[in-house]
Amino acid sequence: MPGSPYLEEPPKGLLTWPALIRMSVPTLLALTIAAWWTGFLLEYLLLLTITGLILLAVRR
Repeated sequence: MPGSPYLEEPPKGLLTWPALIRMSVPTLLALTIAAWWTGFLLEYLLLLTITGLILLAVRR
């Protein structure tokens, strides 16, 4: 691929966006279903929001 920093394919063990999405979406989906099933959906979403805001502030 022109302009790619890799010769043939990404190095083994490199975490790319497609791999990260394949790992995180099923995990977050399962946690969301479990939170909804147990009645903690509001608390779970609040925790996700707070965690996201903290990550946003730290990475700035």
